[in-house]
Amino acid sequence: MGEETRIAVLSVIVEKRERAAEKVNALLSEYGEYIVGRMGIPYHEKNVSVICVVMDAPLSAANALTGKLGQVEGVSAKTLFSKY
Repeated sequence: MGEETRIAVLSVIVEKRERAAEKVNALLSEYGEYIVGRMGIPYHEKNVSVICVVMDAPLSAANALTGKLGQVEGVSAKTLFSKY
């Protein structure tokens, strides 16, 4: 039996799109089996992208993805988890 999953909302701000986009997309693809949906909003006036990712994942997977995204230069990531 697999690890229990929880709903999580991952918020990502990409400040250096030209450098980070490929790495961010590769990481999201790597964890694609847990992603329920995602929405990306390019905010051209500020030269940033905002990404919202909804996951149904084990805590370890959601935390790992958040940590890996946060290590990419120009990327900030935080995750909010459901209680159950």
